[in-house]
Amino acid sequence: MNGTTIEKKSLLKDNRDSDYILEVNDLKKHFPIKAGFLQKTVGSIKAVDGLSFKVKKGETIGLVGESGCGKSTAGRTLIRLYEPTSGEIIFKGRNISNIGEGELRRSVRKDIQMVFQDPYASLNPRKTLKSILSEPMITHNLYGSKERQEKIQDLLDKVGFNPLFINRYPHEFSGGQRQRIGIARALALNPDMIIADEPVSALDVSIQAQIINLMEDLQEELDLTYVFISHDLSVVRHISDRVGVMYLGKIMEFASKKDLYEEPLHPYTQALMSAVPVPKRKGAQARERIILKGDLPSPANPPQGCVFHTRCPAATPMCSEQIPSFKEVKKDHFVACHLY
Repeated sequence: MNGTTIEKKSLLKDNRDSDYILEVNDLKKHFPIKAGFLQKTVGSIKAVDGLSFKVKKGETIGLVGESGCGKSTAGRTLIRLYEPTSGEIIFKGRNISNIGEGELRRSVRKDIQMVFQDPYASLNPRKTLKSILSEPMITHNLYGSKERQEKIQDLLDKVGFNPLFINRYPHEFSGGQRQRIGIARALALNPDMIIADEPVSALDVSIQAQIINLMEDLQEELDLTYVFISHDLSVVRHISDRVGVMYLGKIMEFASKKDLYEEPLHPYTQALMSAVPVPKRKGAQARERIILKGDLPSPANPPQGCVFHTRCPAATPMCSEQIPSFKEVKKDHFVACHLY
């Protein structure tokens, strides 16, 4: 195979590096399966099953994969909307995976916010735009009444929103406008990091570009850090600095977007890349399509060994017996595959 495995190296180090705002170490989120009259636990859905990565301050990490791979669950677990089953979430040098809800709200919630996929379902239909944007500030006891009004005007200006709409309700706005409201709400507490869970997948293509450009402008202006979750490889390539490819709750490959898109190493990543349409133009080389056999296995009963071996075109007997280690096979290019 391409490349020689260099000295095995963990993506995470024991020491906390000040360059990294977020460190995730072997994060797991398992949902119990209950059955019977007494609702006894008979198994678990391994939605997230051992994620490890780091996020530098000011960069964008993309998490990409098929529907059902666990990327949205990972995002909600990072922000503690879901309680992690095990593992560490180190945010700004502090382990936030096991602190109480009260302490989490006082010292962490302001600094890490989330933009949700559905810009309508995530907004309270009974509240006006003014109430939606002021609610986080009131909850965290930030600013006086006059300062809140000024902050709301500033937020609307930042997301390119008409301030005359401040007393309207969410149903009176388009999908793109509602997502701008969601972004403005996430910015209300001046966060350092935003988890963006499929923020443009419910929007028209033309509106997607506007929202992505807005997020990039805000990142540069406010020195924001993003974890950007999406199934769209083209969107992730445009906005991300480094990308993690997820499959069945695990990261299969993690690298800079240049390395990942120009030379994908994992067979699953190669299959995903082969499905991306290539514009027909003079001199363009046609890409060979890799068709994966079978269906995505159930996270309640993942395959033994490598979770991808049941669909992998390059699987060997070892793949069904041993879990591949997540190792660096090129500089800053990590892969979980026995082929390397």
